[in-house]
Amino acid sequence: MSTPKTLFDSPANDSRHSPLADRMRPKTLAEYEGQRQIVGEGTILREALERDQIPSMVFWGPPGSGKTTLAKLIAETTKSHFIAFSAISGTVKEIRETIAGADARKKMYGEKTLLFVDEIHRFNKAQQDAFLPAVESGIITLIGATTENPSFEVNSALLSRCRVFVLAMLEPEAVVAILRRALADETNGLGKLKLTVDDDTLAYLAMMSNGDARVALNALELAAGSNAGCSPLTPGVSRKRVAEALQKTHLLYDRAGEEHYNIISALHKSMRGNDANAALYWLGRMLEAGEDPIYVARRLVRFSSEDIGLADPNALVQAVAAFQASHQLGMPECNVILAQCVAYLARAPKSNALYLAYGKVQRDIQELPAEPVPIHLRNAPTKLMKDLGYGKNYKYTPSFENVEDAQQDFLPERLKNKKYLE
Repeated sequence: MSTPKTLFDSPANDSRHSPLADRMRPKTLAEYEGQRQIVGEGTILREALERDQIPSMVFWGPPGSGKTTLAKLIAETTKSHFIAFSAISGTVKEIRETIAGADARKKMYGEKTLLFVDEIHRFNKAQQDAFLPAVESGIITLIGATTENPSFEVNSALLSRCRVFVLAMLEPEAVVAILRRALADETNGLGKLKLTVDDDTLAYLAMMSNGDARVALNALELAAGSNAGCSPLTPGVSRKRVAEALQKTHLLYDRAGEEHYNIISALHKSMRGNDANAALYWLGRMLEAGEDPIYVARRLVRFSSEDIGLADPNALVQAVAAFQASHQLGMPECNVILAQCVAYLARAPKSNALYLAYGKVQRDIQELPAEPVPIHLRNAPTKLMKDLGYGKNYKYTPSFENVEDAQQDFLPERLKNKKYLE
């Protein structure tokens, strides 16, 4: 048996005991399903790959959306030396040793090193800072993968040196395509078992996996009653069997079959309609099925301004407090905190005036020229700027006893009569 050429070319019999999801990782970009907005023809990343000039970057997306697989495909496409680093067990010393090895390879052989860090947000500040010099000097090309918002979880200094690519939840069609390939592949998949799975069952499995290809593949393997080539319990895989497998591998998001976004929509509309009881029910449906409480908390923060806003400014205070508490406590302790916030938002008076006002601002910014700041509103820190009239005739409102005497225009001339907030 020959030695594998790369990290990804392990012979099938070397990985026969690994999960189906691992065995079915695509070997080329042509096999990679989904994320056309990132790796499709004509995209920035695809063109950078073709030129072999990829930048350091961060992949942000939900579990099972293909972050790790894409990093490995990039390493293979660019012929870089690929190193996967553990964000859970790695230390600053190990980071520095890895970077030193990358520097030596570059100097001795001219070989590039692609350092992949999964769940990079788990690294603390000191660990993230250790990457900075190597990324800045080009010793390594860093690819970080995270399920968390990198704006909050990745150091700004490191983030500014990386291009962020947002991976979307896989569409059901993409998951079905992945499942079909696994059923047909006789080397790494389940092809030798000659399984029969009807279209409705595949569609159900794709939908209930919530865009997570790993969950879908592992559930398919369990439903088939096969472990990497063993004889299946039955050649036919039914919807009932898939449901049983999902319950064992991934808590069903909803037993009746509603989709993830249907339930979050139901929560929003119940709060908007002042129905606290319904809102609490839909919240429970998400949390008890294993939904990330931080996802829910983020949506509540947005709702507090979009649907309530100035009608009750304390709604935003409640929502932010719930977000912070949920982040600190996690489930199950934060369930009652989110319940308190949901009930408050449902009972609060509603107004979408801020939402509509900002939409008008966005349209004017997109459709009108960038208007200059009126000269009396400009800052004048230098003599030249004062001589040019910056700040001249500006009225300092607190100095006026009569507010009407302090009236002046604050919008550009073209927009001075514009009313955004009704």
